[in-house]
Order: sequence, then structure tokens, then C-alpha cells
Amino acid sequence: MSSASITSARTRRAVLADPGYQAFLILRTGFAVAPVLFGLDKFTNLLVDWPAYLAPWINNLVPGSAQAAMYAVGVIEIVAGIAVALAPRFGGWLVAGWLAGIIVNLLTIPGYYDIALRDFGLLLGAVALARLAERYQGKHQPS
Repeated sequence: MSSASITSARTRRAVLADPGYQAFLILRTGFAVAPVLFGLDKFTNLLVDWPAYLAPWINNLVPGSAQAAMYAVGVIEIVAGIAVALAPRFGGWLVAGWLAGIIVNLLTIPGYYDIALRDFGLLLGAVALARLAERYQGKHQPS
């Protein structure tokens, strides 16, 4: 084995052992996979009846039915998950902004405040991902 290969293997192990990089990978994976899965579920409503989570005032603003709005939401969420996978510095902020919109929506529906609070926690995680991506995306990743 050449010295370049040995150095590369050591560098990879060192990077993978970095707790900050591990946190970045965990958040990147979670915020790539979850939006895609939730976005796909907007077309099937297997997990939950998604139109029930759309505030009436928003439903009155968008054309068509609440389910049609959920189809558009599903596409946006799938795109956001792909953005996180490909460009977490941008995708993290995109997901954080999207979650902020969801929180506003939920705060205007009585009885959904607990979900809004949970989504605030997710928003903080998305911001943390975007900040970690500033350090780790493309700079210290193992080859």
C-alpha cells in the first residue's frame, strides 16, 4: 500500500471520528430522508390525514382543495430533502424556512400548538445542519 493510501485512510478515520462531522452526517441524513418520505406521504395520506393540518385561512388562499394543496406541499418537501442531500448549506436553510412556514400555519389552528413546538425543535436542527455544513460540506469529507 502506498503512503498516500495510508495517509488517506488515516485522514478518513480521523474525519469520521470527529463528533462534529458525525453530527453533520446525522442531521444531513435525517433532513434529507424525512422530507422526502413526508412529501411522498402527502400523495397517499398513509401516516396521517394531511389536509387536516392546513389552516382554513391558507386553504381559502390557495386554489383547489386542501388535498391539492398537500400535493404541492409534497413536491416542495421532496425538493427540500433532495436539496439537503446535494447542498446541505443551502438545503438546511431551505428546510428551516419551510418549517417556519409550517409553524405559522400550525399556530393558527387551535389544538396544534404541540406540533408547532415540535417543528420549532426541527427548525433548530435544520439551522444547526446549515451551520455545520459551513464547516464540513466539501472540506473535511473523506474521499
